[in-house]
Amino acid sequence: MKKIVLFGATGNIGMYFADYCRTHLNREEYELIAVGRKKTDWFERNGIRYVEVDLTHEEDFQKLPTEDIYAVVNMAGLLPAYLKQYDPFKYIDVNVTGGMRVLEYARKTGADRTLYMQSWAEMAGYFGKEEVLSPKMERRLDFTGDHAFYTISKSLIVDAMKHYQAEYGIKAFVFRLPNIYLYNPETTYYVDGVPRPIGYRYMIERAMRGEDIEIWGDENAFKDIVYVKDFCQMVFRALFASVEGGTYNVGTGKKTTLREQIEGMVKVFSPKDHPSRIIPRPEKPGFVSFVMDIENARAELGYEPEYDYEAYLYDYKKEMEEGRFDGLWNR
Repeated sequence: MKKIVLFGATGNIGMYFADYCRTHLNREEYELIAVGRKKTDWFERNGIRYVEVDLTHEEDFQKLPTEDIYAVVNMAGLLPAYLKQYDPFKYIDVNVTGGMRVLEYARKTGADRTLYMQSWAEMAGYFGKEEVLSPKMERRLDFTGDHAFYTISKSLIVDAMKHYQAEYGIKAFVFRLPNIYLYNPETTYYVDGVPRPIGYRYMIERAMRGEDIEIWGDENAFKDIVYVKDFCQMVFRALFASVEGGTYNVGTGKKTTLREQIEGMVKVFSPKDHPSRIIPRPEKPGFVSFVMDIENARAELGYEPEYDYEAYLYDYKKEMEEGRFDGLWNR
């Protein structure tokens, strides 16, 4: 069978994508090979072949299959959110050297295409200046802050993919990811090495307890809220798209205001007899509004978002109650 090799399968988005492939792949024609750094039996218990590989160990790649490789999907990488102490060399080791090893694996095995997850931080120079972010926008990094070197490391692989496409004919699909909304029991991340609450999970927890929720800044500020299962659909479609590749914004193309976000959380999660009160705090700092232009994903990949904001919240609640990935998160 043709093999689809997924690096980063034990990460937050990787596990959802592996599960999406498990239920959507034609398993008479394609086999998913999940690759991750963790020691786990979750994938094998769910009918997915799993290979334990650390991208920083070149010898680990010898464990991987080399025959009938159709696509290589790279969802692995070191993120600032998980870095307790800033160290640019860790980004080099994982994102650059590791990312190049993944590309070399694709070249050596004759893969038809590579799919890569890029940070939307490569468009940081447009934030606050452009509300609609186009996939045609050239890279414009912000060279300050904890995301700067992370984005530099990711951008190097994007450029390397263009080289591998021109030199070796490997189709190159790049996805610009904003925050991907998904259920995970983790409620903190790191900013400049300092732990901070993950905003939407923090507010959902307050809604579940019926506690007050504050709206900071402009309540009409908006975001493009993309649920992980819509993200999975877009990437899955790229596996079989009859194009040479391209850059695609991950999103819905729809605006959801801050007030709509919080009202939705209260509706879905708060006790009916004791819903959270919403407290406006316009004097507090807000966020930059944006929406993703996804027209080329629609036209070239056949992508169409399936989850509006409320549908995402109900599915998030279902995932939280079922705990399908607890075997991965608990290790």
